[in-house]
Amino acid sequence: MTKLIILPGLDGTGTLHAEFLSALSGTFERSQVLSYPSNETLGYAELETLVRAELPGSKPFVLLGESFSGPIALAIAAKPPANLVGLVLSTTFAQRAVAVPAFLVPLLRLAPVRAVPSVLLTWGLLGRWATPQLTASLQRSLRAVSPSVLRFRAEASLRVQEPVLADIRVPVLYLRARDDRLIAAKAADYLRASIAQCRIVDVAGPHLLLQAAPLECAHAVAEFSQQFASPAR
Repeated sequence: MTKLIILPGLDGTGTLHAEFLSALSGTFERSQVLSYPSNETLGYAELETLVRAELPGSKPFVLLGESFSGPIALAIAAKPPANLVGLVLSTTFAQRAVAVPAFLVPLLRLAPVRAVPSVLLTWGLLGRWATPQLTASLQRSLRAVSPSVLRFRAEASLRVQEPVLADIRVPVLYLRARDDRLIAAKAADYLRASIAQCRIVDVAGPHLLLQAAPLECAHAVAEFSQQFASPAR
């Protein structure tokens, strides 16, 4: 049976997926969320190296890249281990995440991360799907990471080096949030046009789609994963 490896969003804690994992119960042999160091300023290339070291050694697996981690998942799929069978992308990008002028990117290093009002954070990431529980979970995950690391990752997302998307041969599912206030809808369209086997599923929800719409996302992933099921004997 196939495994699922999830690469988390900007916080990198891997603590925001409990409901999504619960909704996926029985779909995969095992579903695992990887986490990133919370006090080390590691770029995409360094994080990719860490992730590759934790991938399953022989059993087939599906890789899911969420938001910030999409470029890592895409880079791995472009130069895949032999047992990677599928790729899922959620509210993510292959090119610069947000249209910010290049000369402003270095200023992110000075951004007062802890000073961002929670109401603004909630508006941008959860919108009308915000609940006290989701908001509290998001705030806990961000507080668990060094502000310098959060700033570094945000800057990295604006300097992302696009992998050779034409080299991705595995089937790809893109989960696009209909009410994403961070990533434009055209980011998914670009990936669909650049990858041979890429399908988009639009889900009602905000940028933190796996957290706000776990049942809908799990259903789409379960349907996608059926093609990797072992044939009955």
